[in-house]
Amino acid sequence: MTGLNRAGYYRFRLPRQGIPVEMELRDQMQKIALQWPGYGYRRITAELQRCSFAVNHKRVLRMMRQDNLLCVRRRAFVATTDSRHSLPVYPNLARDMELTAVNQLWVADITYIRLRKEFVYLSVVLDAYSRRVIGWALGRTLEAELAVSALRMALLSRRPAPGLVHHSDRGIQYASQNYTGLLKEHEITISMSRKGNPYDNAACESFMKTLKYDEVYRNEYRDFEDVRRSISQFLEVVYNQHRLHSALGYRAPSDFEKGPP
Repeated sequence: MTGLNRAGYYRFRLPRQGIPVEMELRDQMQKIALQWPGYGYRRITAELQRCSFAVNHKRVLRMMRQDNLLCVRRRAFVATTDSRHSLPVYPNLARDMELTAVNQLWVADITYIRLRKEFVYLSVVLDAYSRRVIGWALGRTLEAELAVSALRMALLSRRPAPGLVHHSDRGIQYASQNYTGLLKEHEITISMSRKGNPYDNAACESFMKTLKYDEVYRNEYRDFEDVRRSISQFLEVVYNQHRLHSALGYRAPSDFEKGPP
């Protein structure tokens, strides 16, 4: 005798069926992981909670591990800064700023993207408060005009009042007369990272890693027009409108700029 009644015995012997809520949760988790392959368990937890699932990060981590959905390790980031020039540089004003709204601090950087037969370069300007991409330009060279084009887009879209701080590395593009002249023309204060210290521009460095992992490393672009279309879609729709940021309380930049949820 087992000491169990007949119903209890068969419940013990037969495999348990997943309950509907568990199945629905797992299905939604898998959809999010496929849509956002760069998300870790904390961002997926935030997405599930936004979909009204009562779940914590420990449970999501366990389920992702069971379903082999944990994201892979990121590749190393490659910098494109050339600070070997004799142009004027400026002190770092950004590191002590406490941001409370948009258009207080903009940050800028440049990275490369590999195509099948060439490299192209992407220059971006972010609003540091919301992490939103407000200006960008794609080109085949690292000349200063690439960065200037991204800055012009940001100025046109935001039209900031005097007093904004613009922060970048000490690269020749950002120290050029064309770039600094445009900043001064709009009464924007110039700030630059300390020599050999990429962490002074951590927000942009973090964005570039996200760009590479969530978009660039997952595509093989045919040509310049192909990469332009894909990057435009990623920056303006995917990243700005939908991707959750841990620094923003797991909200997208455009949503964060609207104020408290």
